[in-house]
Amino acid sequence: MGEREFALAIGPEHAPPINPSPWYAFRYRTVGDQNITVRLDYIDAKHRYRPKLSKNGTVSVLGAQVSEAGRHARLTLPAGGGIVSGQEIFGQARYDRLLDRLAKLQGSTRLTLGRSLDGRPLKALLLGSAKAPYLVVLIGRQHPPEVTGALAMEAFLHELAAQIAVGEVDLDRYRFLIVPMLNPDGVYHGHWRANRGGQDLNRDWGHFTQPETQAVRNWLNDLSVDVCPIAMVDFHSTGRNLFYVQGKAETDAAQEAFLSSWLGRAGPIPGYDFTIERRNANPGSGTSKNWFHQRYGIPAYTYEVGDETDRTAIARSASLLARRFIPALVGLPGDTASRCNTTD
Repeated sequence: MGEREFALAIGPEHAPPINPSPWYAFRYRTVGDQNITVRLDYIDAKHRYRPKLSKNGTVSVLGAQVSEAGRHARLTLPAGGGIVSGQEIFGQARYDRLLDRLAKLQGSTRLTLGRSLDGRPLKALLLGSAKAPYLVVLIGRQHPPEVTGALAMEAFLHELAAQIAVGEVDLDRYRFLIVPMLNPDGVYHGHWRANRGGQDLNRDWGHFTQPETQAVRNWLNDLSVDVCPIAMVDFHSTGRNLFYVQGKAETDAAQEAFLSSWLGRAGPIPGYDFTIERRNANPGSGTSKNWFHQRYGIPAYTYEVGDETDRTAIARSASLLARRFIPALVGLPGDTASRCNTTD
């Protein structure tokens, strides 16, 4: 490499097989007023995330020359300095600000569900009256690089908070368990997929070999018999905007009405095209979607956001979907209540 050229190797936290989500982040500072060139060399993956430059409180997208096979990407970085990352930096500090805002709402309770393998607290928030009979579970950041899912969840929760603040959510009927970052170790260490135990948490539901998924299960098992989970949404990212939902053979009339009311009537959303993909449960697959549905017989959806979806569209659509979410809950749990009060 030349005097102002650098090469960085981008590799996963463990050997393949692993989902090819090669995110990265590095800080740079130049001497003088000349640009520098950085080549990203991918190990066991191809270029996926457009580089973002964070500088002076703003984020801009950088161009990249990507090799034909996708194994290398060359970036030209402007003189000065900043942080270059595969996606925006969305770490614990931002989650803490989100939880701080939600904690100001009436009927909120901060929770520590457990601790990660590294000892980080698994922070959560419970919204609603202790007498509320129905529980909605909202989960995020099982997979560290999936920042667009985190952006959607953040906007969704901001809108939910706004509805609660003006009395549009009946907190005597509904309570919400909010777990915005289930994999804090993976986020901190820059993992592509796994927690510190080398496990994909969204393949551990039902197996419960890891403290993060165990913590959620244990909290649910400790619920009063008077509380019934009625819906779960898990926020993720992938190549496009979509929702994974249950297959028709697995649902009842109330669940179909919920799907139609929440997502069927939501589209199209200007600037945010999305698809709804039905997937029957694959026993033993270990996803939150499948486990929550099999365990409680409830609508359990994966909210997937495209890697490079416009950020304004992400926020706008998530806010709209949050506004339509509460009215859609009417009619649940349908005929699933008999499954609410058993332990795993």
